[in-house]
Amino acid sequence: MHNGSAPVLVLEGIHKGFPGVQALTGAGLRLFAGEIHALMGQNGAGKSTLIKVLTGLYAPDAGSMSLHGGPIAPRSTAQAQDLGISTVYQEVNLCPNLSVAENLFIGRYPKRFGQIDWKRMRARSRELLGELELDIDVSAPLARYSLAVQQMVAIARALNISAQVLILDEPTSSLDEAAVQHLFRVMRRLRGQGMAILFVTHFLDQVYAVSDRITVMRNGRTEGEYWAAELGRLELVQKMVGPHAAATGTDACGPASQGEAVVRTHGLARRGALQPMDLEIRSGEVLGLCGLLGSGRTETARLLFGADAADAGQIEINGQQQRFSSPRQAIRAGMAFCSEDRKLEGTVLALSVRENIVLALQARQGWWRAIPLKRQRAIAEDYVQRLGIKTADINTPIGLLSGGNQQKALLARWLLTQPRLLILDEPTRGIDVRAKEEIMTEVRRLCAEGAETDRRMAVLFISSELPEVLRCSDRLLVLRDRRACGVYERGQLNEDTVLEAIAGDGGDTPRD
Repeated sequence: MHNGSAPVLVLEGIHKGFPGVQALTGAGLRLFAGEIHALMGQNGAGKSTLIKVLTGLYAPDAGSMSLHGGPIAPRSTAQAQDLGISTVYQEVNLCPNLSVAENLFIGRYPKRFGQIDWKRMRARSRELLGELELDIDVSAPLARYSLAVQQMVAIARALNISAQVLILDEPTSSLDEAAVQHLFRVMRRLRGQGMAILFVTHFLDQVYAVSDRITVMRNGRTEGEYWAAELGRLELVQKMVGPHAAATGTDACGPASQGEAVVRTHGLARRGALQPMDLEIRSGEVLGLCGLLGSGRTETARLLFGADAADAGQIEINGQQQRFSSPRQAIRAGMAFCSEDRKLEGTVLALSVRENIVLALQARQGWWRAIPLKRQRAIAEDYVQRLGIKTADINTPIGLLSGGNQQKALLARWLLTQPRLLILDEPTRGIDVRAKEEIMTEVRRLCAEGAETDRRMAVLFISSELPEVLRCSDRLLVLRDRRACGVYERGQLNEDTVLEAIAGDGGDTPRD
């Protein structure tokens, strides 16, 4: 604890903009020696941009940075490292084909008589890893070891650069519980040695288990700095989310009469991504999935759709057990998935509206059975009219459409496959209010179709916008720290009680 001492590192009034986006507006941060300081915020809050400014990847447009009271302005990660600021990223940035020792000293190999001093390098590598409670063969290729071990090697490398400030950017996102606890022991030991540690994470339990202070960011600004022991979980979540708009009424989309279960999961899990989950989604209903970023929302969707492989558990579609090794198998089983990243995993920007709409149907029936151009045109024109897609022509490149119209075209693509389950991951992110209303109204209408034959579509609706998910969901599944923490019927929750469910009971989290 700093006990009134001066901070090691201070960032004040940091501004950073990009074309069309103001990422940081007057953001600030203070780090003290002998502390673990958590940096918290939702997606888009500005955390990553602030770290990139601090580590020299971005030059700030305005503001100042100081280290031990002296001004600094790193213009590269190498300059930041020379100043004693080291970063360990979520994706381990090492060379798996090189040995552990080579990774620890890459670019700074100890020399003797003009040659690499391998004996000295390996001895020092064992010392560095020993300080992190790691006893491995440092001459073996890094690729031989688990991600948790590679994470420790990355930390050892950062410490070997004489770090005064250690930035850990989402270091636990792919670690199991044992590896997380090992990392926390190492962090506490480094804190005891006087290091200033910035811990960036989405997991509330981990924040309260290991952090001394917390800085919260929201919308590119620093919302505040708090002692972890004095900031309750619910209050932390509220500060991250910010003042939430009043809900327009949980029955605005109208209740649905639900049928039989379309999808059931039993103990579905993936190490480092999702704790065992039991889930049921019924025909004709919209099941909302909500939680903070990193709670397991997208991970659940990807496991259901076969985009990621489950380590454990079962998926049942209409009572039949399924195991998907690829999205293609999930599509054949009647599933559809609109990804939250529509530019990377959704639209093919160079293709036309028509080509984007028929893409999933063409993939399902096989590329050797091409859909005739005349039928493609008829399909595309039908869905353009049904969903109100604003485009000059169905042959217009989809990249020229607005975000809302791109999203409608993606929705058309999957509706064309007549899915039993439609997974919508942040379907309204980045689009205007009117387009949001049109998309969700259409989804609710489609859920009600086919009631006579009980072929109604089920929808898994993932959104970080609480008013939206509350208004449009028949039931709500709340996730916290990669596990399900409750299923609620329509009307049981409002925005405040959802935040309480997300935050948890604030029980006794082990602290040192």
